Amino acid sequence: MSSVRLYILGALAELGPMHGHQIRREAQTNRTELWTDIKVGSLYAALGRMADEGIIEAVRTERAGNMPARTVYAITDTGRQELAVLRGDALREVHLRPDPVDLALQYSAALGVDALVGAFTHRRAALQSQLDAWRLLHAEAAPHLSGTEPLSFQHTLMRLESEIAWHDHVIAELPGALTGDQETPS
Repeated sequence: MSSVRLYILGALAELGPMHGHQIRREAQTNRTELWTDIKVGSLYAALGRMADEGIIEAVRTERAGNMPARTVYAITDTGRQELAVLRGDALREVHLRPDPVDLALQYSAALGVDALVGAFTHRRAALQSQLDAWRLLHAEAAPHLSGTEPLSFQHTLMRLESEIAWHDHVIAELPGALTGDQETPS
């Protein structure tokens, strides 16, 4: 599933025809990078590919002042069908991506308890810092959020809280896990 494609098609379907800079600005304004794996710089290349595929189409070219000419794109009927498929796939798919930390943990016993607890304590502090930043961002953004945006914020906050809880559990269990004196996992 391509988040970039879903974003572009969704933005064009919801907001109407736009040129690449408008799509990029919209992505920055609604903080798309916070909720997705989309990098706004990747939008321009995707527009060309999607136009070649016929899911979006160039409807006109605009030039404002000394600015370069900009191609305005609109979603096509085929693009609306593609949007429905991508959106449906994203809403149905339940797949947590593997975290490389789990693999690293499997091969870290030789580091010793102190080093491993130190690494996880450092990771936990970094996660706490991210959570604190998200909470601050949420407090600043809350008056301006509408529709489902608060739910996306809540999703990220809850994921970070869960990661912190898991790190607390790992830090508590590591000494016993490495010495074989561990209780039954909970």
